Amino acid sequence: MTPTSSQEWIAHFLETDPPRSKSLVMTIFGDAIAPHGARLWLGSLIELMAPLDVTDRLVRTSVFRLVQEGWLVAQREGRRSSYALQPAAAPRFARANHRIYASPGVDWDGRWTLLLAPNGSIDSALRAAVRKELEWEGFAMLAPGLLAHPAADLDGVAEVLRRVEASGKVFVCAATELPDVGARPLAELVREGWDLSAVVTGYRRFIEQFTPLLDVLRREPTPEPQQAFIVRTLLIHAYRRVQLHDPMLPLALLPQPWPGSEAYALAQATYRLVWEPAERHLMDVLRRADADAPEADAGLYDRFGGLR
Repeated sequence: MTPTSSQEWIAHFLETDPPRSKSLVMTIFGDAIAPHGARLWLGSLIELMAPLDVTDRLVRTSVFRLVQEGWLVAQREGRRSSYALQPAAAPRFARANHRIYASPGVDWDGRWTLLLAPNGSIDSALRAAVRKELEWEGFAMLAPGLLAHPAADLDGVAEVLRRVEASGKVFVCAATELPDVGARPLAELVREGWDLSAVVTGYRRFIEQFTPLLDVLRREPTPEPQQAFIVRTLLIHAYRRVQLHDPMLPLALLPQPWPGSEAYALAQATYRLVWEPAERHLMDVLRRADADAPEADAGLYDRFGGLR
């Protein structure tokens, strides 16, 4: 499809690839609400999501499930309910946001982070929890009890181990390649441990979907605030859906050209065209329910290499 307007692009996207409501709530909390105190009234969330073809009932069901899963916390004041990010979930949101808005291409010093849990050192339930959480952080299991990543976020590793109560129960160390011993290059572990085909496919689909939108936005006048908010939300929702499955390996270890770099540049250019009018719509909605809703914190303006 070659859209003639951003409104036509939005209608086509919502018809052909409608976002799941619960996942969309997460996107809106991470992208729009987190910089504004990480809390909003249910009525405001319903208003923000209505133009995205999400009904009142679906919003209520989605936030109820997210509270049950420990992502959000509910508070009732009279007949109104508000929702905020669960404090225990805040570090995961912060790391996810860093991944989404920061440039890919991690500077790499050749060191790998290894996590070892030898047989018998931890029980099977804890082993499974560690593996699940660290695979979300981009680690691969190279052998039973051995997880590895070439550019690990060590703060993220520490937070995961605390959260699953594995601190002090596994070994975490750094490894580098030893020269002149006839070993295979450590870089070849990428092909052994990570199947990147789904990530590559996801990035290429994102590029195919959003390149026509960027072309339209560059031709059109600045979109109206509500329309800009819809574009910004769909952009981050689609990019997040792919990017959070990317193990974030150093570019030096990835096949070239790496589509994640093109996808980031596309997301960056599109976001920079719509973020400001989208903020105006967001503040109008938030302040209809709460006159004291805070302006965005400084972190918003650091996204995608700087918005100003």
